[in-house]
Amino acid sequence: MKFLHRSLSLLFIVVCSLSWVTASANSHDDFLECLYSYHPNESSSITQVIYTETNSSYLALLNSSIRNQRFSTPNTPKPLVIVTPLNISHVQATIYCSKKHGLEIRTRSGGHDFEGLSFVSPVPFAVIDLVNLRSVDVDVENEEAWVQSGATVGEVYYRINERSTNLSFPAAVFRTVGIGGSISGGGDGSLFRKYGLSADNVIDAQLVDANGRVLDRRSMGEDLFWAIRGGGGGSFGIVISWKIKLVHVPSTVTIFSVGRTLEQNATQLLHRWQYVAPNLPNDVYPVVTISTTNASENGTKTVLATFVSLFQGGANEFIPLMQERFPELGLVKEDFIEMTWVESLLFMNGLSNETSEILLDRSNRYTILPPFVKSKSDYVREPMPEIALQGLLLHLLEVDEGGTAVQNFYAYGGIMDEISETETPFPHRNGTLYKISYVIAWQEEENNNSQRYISWMSKLYSYMGPFVSKSPREAYVNYRDLDIGSNNYYGKTSYKQASNWGRKYFKNNFDRLVYVKTKTDPKNFFKHEQSIPPRLHYST
Repeated sequence: MKFLHRSLSLLFIVVCSLSWVTASANSHDDFLECLYSYHPNESSSITQVIYTETNSSYLALLNSSIRNQRFSTPNTPKPLVIVTPLNISHVQATIYCSKKHGLEIRTRSGGHDFEGLSFVSPVPFAVIDLVNLRSVDVDVENEEAWVQSGATVGEVYYRINERSTNLSFPAAVFRTVGIGGSISGGGDGSLFRKYGLSADNVIDAQLVDANGRVLDRRSMGEDLFWAIRGGGGGSFGIVISWKIKLVHVPSTVTIFSVGRTLEQNATQLLHRWQYVAPNLPNDVYPVVTISTTNASENGTKTVLATFVSLFQGGANEFIPLMQERFPELGLVKEDFIEMTWVESLLFMNGLSNETSEILLDRSNRYTILPPFVKSKSDYVREPMPEIALQGLLLHLLEVDEGGTAVQNFYAYGGIMDEISETETPFPHRNGTLYKISYVIAWQEEENNNSQRYISWMSKLYSYMGPFVSKSPREAYVNYRDLDIGSNNYYGKTSYKQASNWGRKYFKNNFDRLVYVKTKTDPKNFFKHEQSIPPRLHYST
């Protein structure tokens, strides 16, 4: 009986694979013909933005913003077509023709999706790459801007700073992150403790829905406008642009970055940091990065905790504040560096020796980590015991020489404690002490042995279970993690099954997201492994 079951399973896989190949060939030709005929008078225009595997530049375009090489191997499914729209009509045409000919759509802005969901699918699909839709129109007088989803946060920061050195936007830290994807999942960064998330500072948007309609905040309604500001990308439509509220930054900011090893009491300092950092003034952005390094004394490997904080103000205010609140860290005047706001962006990206124009560079060439990556996230609501932190740090010493492990602790508190967890779909607000991101990365020559690094991550995540948020164990949707659950891709997804991952990202906001999805995309055209499914697709 087991042999028969296995044989039938193998037959099903073979049939599906053959069906995929046949469907791909037919869908490809029909889809292209549909695109060319959608706007006959503009066929030459749309021809310029369509890339198939026969195009010499297809692979270069596909790989141009893949940030995680786990999803760029010979066995990774490739899109039948990549469309790089120049205008909204190109987006509408791609949606219409995809629906008509049974192709799925994946939408990519910056390419940072941790599970590759913005450019990989298990079924025949097309990618809408928003690289050409990246304008940033700044209105200094009204302190607003219209930002297209294809812009990176680096481009957004640069264009705002170009118009005013005392205005900015609370976006992600890393310059190559796509602004569209970041806002869609919430978007925290170095200004979020003072001004809230990126999503908290969106005042309008322009979206193309599953029927090809172009909607703004008024025409889409408050439910859909709520959902797209933190409900995760790829579920409700394609947001072309966002109207954002700009915020004030001072002429001078101050940063310190000091490292402490295990031998220099890193564990005890990290334990104390949990009590200090979330209670610092809103003007401070405190982070700890934990990695391994060679001990200077004997060359053996040890753990290094790097304490970094960015303050919206001068050193004369920041020095006494930190010496009073965190004397254990032993900061001295020479640790504090004053700089401009835009210089701080370069500093936080490890690009202090570059000019601000580097923010416009969309490439991966300054990436420090190896290219193959697995990530996970947690939220902490109670300080971890010192012994538990010691165990966490020691886990890093278990990674062999072929891998690089990094953990980042991002302090919350500030204005985040004052915003209701139902204000947007992003629920990790009042009571959250800090967020942890766990990263393990490895080189291409190690990829055949990737399972040992992924197993290490699973072991670490299991170890952390007793010390992080519970019921649900919360996670950040912008750090996608399919280990926490996914939809049934070839069949219906039960409400219970979808809730497994949905409540970890959104807590009780998941129910409202389901309601909005059911109302706006009941046939589930926009979908991926962790998209919000409509109620009609639930079994009980």
